[in-house]
Amino acid sequence: MPPKKKTTTDTLYIGIDLGTSRSAIVASTGKRQWVQSYVGWPKDFVAKKMLGDSVLFGQEALDNRLSVHLVRPLEQGVIRDGTERDEEAVRELVHHLIEMVDPGSSQEIYAAVGVPAEALRVNKLAIRDAVKEYADRLMIVSEPFAVAYGQEMLNNALFIDIGAGTVDFCIMHGTMPTEEDQRTITTAGDFIDAQLLGRLQEKYPGASFSETMVRGFKESKGFVGSARNRVKVSVPFDGVTRSLDISSEMSHVCESVIPAIAETAMDLISGYEPDFQEDVKKNVYLAGGSSLIRGMDDGIADALKEYGSFNVSVIEDPLYAGADGALALAQDMPEEYWVDM
Repeated sequence: MPPKKKTTTDTLYIGIDLGTSRSAIVASTGKRQWVQSYVGWPKDFVAKKMLGDSVLFGQEALDNRLSVHLVRPLEQGVIRDGTERDEEAVRELVHHLIEMVDPGSSQEIYAAVGVPAEALRVNKLAIRDAVKEYADRLMIVSEPFAVAYGQEMLNNALFIDIGAGTVDFCIMHGTMPTEEDQRTITTAGDFIDAQLLGRLQEKYPGASFSETMVRGFKESKGFVGSARNRVKVSVPFDGVTRSLDISSEMSHVCESVIPAIAETAMDLISGYEPDFQEDVKKNVYLAGGSSLIRGMDDGIADALKEYGSFNVSVIEDPLYAGADGALALAQDMPEEYWVDM
């Protein structure tokens, strides 16, 4: 019989969603925080003096990107191979997240970390190294599985986590999912951003666009289907701000990811037990930041309609859903699933 778990008075359970664009943490104390997944180091002594810190995170790092070496360590869902700075950034980001929930100095930390499915496959050791300095026990799981567990939808359901770097799929059949139950594609939020930036630069060669600016357009005004209002944005032209209507470009790029998502979803469903495939079609759930693009759920359901009737819905609170699920796993998981650090 496995040893009994420690009580919450001497153990802090935490769930971390380590995402390409945003990372979140939820603790058994009820504390929860999130930060954009950026880490920045001052470029020189002048920058360090101005910033007053040796490392910056999230929006602060973005706002000072001209003064820092800015790193987004989980681009396309994985730590870039052979880049020590990216691995260091993951360590710094994990440490920052844990400090944000004020762990007690005498508490043991049990950390369940949700990561993009591809990172779980190729970066498991690097992620373990990033966490080992700050946790006593570790469990690494895929983000869509963590979301599914937190939603308590453990059977005959398909979860699609539409993040920035990847879209991760996990089909649930009442047991721990295997690699065969999961898929990853890269036509996700960053792909939309790149397509939108390219289209706008081509259409308006005299305008000044940045990746950060275009990402903001998508996050605030992105849509699939018919626009309720025209999408108008302010952009500098040779230092003079002008208003542009980018409705057509926005609609096109947001819809561009749907065919690959629908195709991958059907690939998983078609390999599922035939007697229960119709049940899965009624339980398709979207998570991740890009699931909040208006009309994305209806767009995916429409793309799937040739295969039958689908019920596609966006889960509540996608920002914290992965971390909430990871925390639920941390609190429920038997001792034999944990790795000692």
